[in-house]
Amino acid sequence: MGTKSKRQHLEAIRPRYRRAGKRYKTKILDEFCAVCGYHRKYAIRLLRRSPPRRCCPPAPKPKYDHAVRAVLKLLWLATDPLCSKRLKVALPLWLPYHEQTHGPLEPTLRTKLLAASPATLDRLLRPVRARLGGKGLGGTQPGRLLRQHIPIRTDSQDLTVPGHLEADAVAHCGNSLAGDFVWSLTFTDIFSQWTENRAVWNRGAHAVLAQVRQLEQSLPFPLLSFDSDNGAEFLNHHLWRYFLDRPQPVAFVRRRPYHKNDQAHVEQNNWTRVRQLLGYDRFGEPALAALVNDLYRTAWDPLQNFFCPSMKLAEKKRVGARYVKKYDAPQTPYQRLLASPHVSAAAKAHLQQQFAGVNPFGLKKEVERQLKMIFDQLRRAAP
Repeated sequence: MGTKSKRQHLEAIRPRYRRAGKRYKTKILDEFCAVCGYHRKYAIRLLRRSPPRRCCPPAPKPKYDHAVRAVLKLLWLATDPLCSKRLKVALPLWLPYHEQTHGPLEPTLRTKLLAASPATLDRLLRPVRARLGGKGLGGTQPGRLLRQHIPIRTDSQDLTVPGHLEADAVAHCGNSLAGDFVWSLTFTDIFSQWTENRAVWNRGAHAVLAQVRQLEQSLPFPLLSFDSDNGAEFLNHHLWRYFLDRPQPVAFVRRRPYHKNDQAHVEQNNWTRVRQLLGYDRFGEPALAALVNDLYRTAWDPLQNFFCPSMKLAEKKRVGARYVKKYDAPQTPYQRLLASPHVSAAAKAHLQQQFAGVNPFGLKKEVERQLKMIFDQLRRAAP
């Protein structure tokens, strides 16, 4: 009989031994010595001994107190809200501006915030995480006029040069796609993840072309290729001629229908940059398009591009029946452009000047102010 079995047998007969009289104690003792092979005196000591009490050691004093949780909650909510791995990289960017607004932090508190791992941040933020809403309607309608002229690109090569844009449209239609409403256009650079949004009324070809023109002028890098889905807002002659009728044409390509992963970068930003900001309400007034555009250009896009890190897929391979993915270190789109040798010195200087003139907490307040204007007008227009 093994040691574990002897211990279990002892625990089973000890209560019975204590309750029994002298005659029955002798029988129990004889049985115990025969089964376990113990000396009689040693067996008596074991049976008389009180069972050991399991005492838990005192819990360690929590390292991250209420003050750390309060500052972390404020920063996390201000970042709209980032996952823990991206938040870990964003904290050094946001803390100086937080101290400008709310006063300097204690050195110990600052050290704890910066030293916390992503898993620790997840644990500290678990009580304040909010549930996100479900999915709404999609409004992509196929554009059939130029399918023979615009090639399909299915490769997912790791582009190392900025300027290759993915484009998609998001419908602010509420519960019905009938009638006219505001659409958001999302443009994402594959290399740097630099993302800009524009709003149009009823996604007409002329309105979309006007926003693409304005977008190209504001980009910190030259446009090399334009990659869209098969929606009619992009597959039209106006946009096609705009990209091809120039001394150095821009490659205009499209993705396979019903394959959202072909445009994974912009599809993800449709959620993080549009739906999490504006939700699924119906924007059925033309005046809302201008308000949403101002929100995107003046506050929302600078906040996301300068202060919100993102992760890029670095490697994907199949191991047996599953895929193993590895991601690079989180960086902001601004940091990726500054580190790229393919961005001109003049463009980098302009980006640095823009970065020096913005404050993430000021941008966040501006976002909330403009959102209040948008939803106040939305409520006034409601029947």
